[in-house]
Amino acid sequence: TDFFSYLKTFLPSFSLFLGRDELNLAGNYLHRLPEEITSLLHLRAIDLSRNRFRRFPEPLATVPALETIDLEENEIAEVPTDKLASMALLRSLNLRANPVGPEVRLLVRPLVPFELLLSPEEPIPKA
Repeated sequence: TDFFSYLKTFLPSFSLFLGRDELNLAGNYLHRLPEEITSLLHLRAIDLSRNRFRRFPEPLATVPALETIDLEENEIAEVPTDKLASMALLRSLNLRANPVGPEVRLLVRPLVPFELLLSPEEPIPKA
C-alpha cells in the first residue's frame, strides 16, 4: 500500500496538497502518520500544522530529503531529539504553539544543525 492509497482509504475527506516535493496536510485532525510516508523519497517539505499530533511523527525521521517540517499548533510535548539530530538535510522544524517540555528548549546549535522555531516561554505566574 502506498501513502496516498492509505490517505484515500482512511481519510476520505482530507484536504491535501501535494507539490512535486512538498506535502500539505494542515488542518486535518491527524494524530499519526503511516509508515508509508517513508516511501516519499523526494519529499522536502511537509506541513502538518493545525492537527492533533501529541508526539513528533517519527516516520518523518527516515524521509531522506526532508528539509522543512511544520508542526505548528499541535499538542506535541516530547520530541525525539536523537532522531532529529540524525536528519542530515533538516533545515527547519516549526514547533510553535505546542506544549513542548523544557528539554526541547535546550536544543541549540551545534546539538541540532537546523532552525528550531518555538513559541516564547510563558512567564511563571507569581503567587
